Amino acid sequence: MNPFNYSKDQLIAKALDVRRDIITMLVPAKSGHTGGPLSCADFATALYFRYLNHRPQEPTWPDRDFAFYSIGHVTPVNYSILAECGYFPMKDLMKFRKIDGHLQGHPHRLDTPGIEISSGSLGHGLGVACGVAKGSKIDHHDRRVYCIMGDGELEEGSCWESAMFAGHYRLDNLGVVVDYNNAQIDGKNVDIMDIAPLADKWRAFNWHVIEIDGHDMDQILAAYDEMLSFKGKPTVVIAHTRMGEGVSFMEGHYQWHGKPPKPEEGEAAMKELGTTLSEWTDRLLTN
Repeated sequence: MNPFNYSKDQLIAKALDVRRDIITMLVPAKSGHTGGPLSCADFATALYFRYLNHRPQEPTWPDRDFAFYSIGHVTPVNYSILAECGYFPMKDLMKFRKIDGHLQGHPHRLDTPGIEISSGSLGHGLGVACGVAKGSKIDHHDRRVYCIMGDGELEEGSCWESAMFAGHYRLDNLGVVVDYNNAQIDGKNVDIMDIAPLADKWRAFNWHVIEIDGHDMDQILAAYDEMLSFKGKPTVVIAHTRMGEGVSFMEGHYQWHGKPPKPEEGEAAMKELGTTLSEWTDRLLTN
């Protein structure tokens, strides 16, 4: 059972907080990824605050569900949600990518409570998730296993080996969410290595496929509900998102994949998000 079980309106409000956290973390860090964390914020918030069976005060609880971020570089959204859940103090976010903090640019499972896999080398997360899902089946454990993937990493062959494995063994305890923002570090996916038609590819590997607007909370909740009830196949949710969602001058621009906002850009972003850098910094430091 999820310890929060937020309503739709609560999830929308929390996703806004997460976006504010992301910008506030990145400005002083002067490095890190902006676009992907913002595009993941809605469906990732819904997962942790409504569906994931976890105990923030007991990160290694043996009966927990597992959530793997195969796109390890989106740590700002991952760390924000973990802090908002209570895995560690909110003030720790202000030491993102700092030598005296525990929040590395790419996640390290031995440094940060709630991190299940040291990731960032793209194409590996789904294989690990498949192993945990298969092992849980062997152990007759009813946990769920989730894997958040990027669309760019689906250019990696190892992803499709894992997809084939999950489909073959009918791992219906496994759910994938693809952040389909059609952008990667050096351009649009369609220009670098087009992965369309994506839904057809997953179906060919014997997966149940759901396509949604990844920023529409009603669609996100319906997709998770369908994922949890579907039996006989693993499920993939293809979440159509926008790079940099929530900040107008970042939305849809691949250049924001791997750069942080400068202070003046951060202030402009926070104004669009309904607050200021100083106000949100104070919130993080006092919680």
